[in-house]
Amino acid sequence: MTVQRQERNGFGRQIALIAASIILAAAIGVCLCLAPVVRATTTERVVAARFSGLAIDGFDPVAYFVQNQAVLGLPDYEASQAGAVWRFHNEGNRASFLAHPEVYAPQFGGYDPVDVARGVTFAGNPNFFVVVGQRLYLFGLEAHRDAFTAHPEHFLPEARERWPQLEQTLSQ
Repeated sequence: MTVQRQERNGFGRQIALIAASIILAAAIGVCLCLAPVVRATTTERVVAARFSGLAIDGFDPVAYFVQNQAVLGLPDYEASQAGAVWRFHNEGNRASFLAHPEVYAPQFGGYDPVDVARGVTFAGNPNFFVVVGQRLYLFGLEAHRDAFTAHPEHFLPEARERWPQLEQTLSQ
């Protein structure tokens, strides 16, 4: 995670608060047992890298539509949306995404729709993708992508039905 993103998310203040608490406790002779501070920097409702907070491993979601391939985004073109940091290959892709994130963001938060249809969440791999009906789908396994591509009408109704309940079980 970049220093700027850490500052935006308040990590510096948390560290300073913990350090001040430890010093104060030591000064007055109190044993201070600190539980680990756990703070999610991303949301699990959108597949994002745990430590960097990058959605879909930093791949440009618009490039799947424009170039029909997985293209890594650049740090110069970032945007925050849905609790994650998205990267883009150029400013035009960034602007398109910000204007219509519901179109360009992967469906089901980037989770594999075949697994969602089965009632489980499994993160999709940005390299295993397909665009169907003007929507982007990512898959955890190449075999899932192939099965979905052959019969999207078999998987989509069940996945759409189960997604709202699965989404509620994911942390915010």
